[in-house]
Amino acid sequence: MADENYPDGLLYHPEHDWARIEGEEATLGITWFAQDALGEVVFFDPPAVGSTLTANESYAEVESVKAVSDVYAPLSGEVIAVNDDLSGSPERINDDPYGEGWLVRIKTAEASERDSLLDVAAYRELLGR
Repeated sequence: MADENYPDGLLYHPEHDWARIEGEEATLGITWFAQDALGEVVFFDPPAVGSTLTANESYAEVESVKAVSDVYAPLSGEVIAVNDDLSGSPERINDDPYGEGWLVRIKTAEASERDSLLDVAAYRELLGR
């Protein structure tokens, strides 16, 4: 498992999801805190490429040895890529939640939604760290 970290340059959702925004596209995943709370991830059920995500709504499920948890979209948009490597190696979410453990890439729909997300300092404060 990865060491606890919350990279600068990402935006965070209060439901423990992150977004790396690059122009009109964003890569999404779950935070270190979320994967640690879940424990060993054994399955990721992604949305289909071409589907539409709505900010603050569930778009996927992550299953661990402890529980099945919904994954919430920090931003709205169309899914343009899914991390297919997770189907055979879902533990990448635990090992590298901000790198090889990314979940989906989207073309963002509403730039103003970014303003409702947390920067790293605000997210750490939410966690009490």
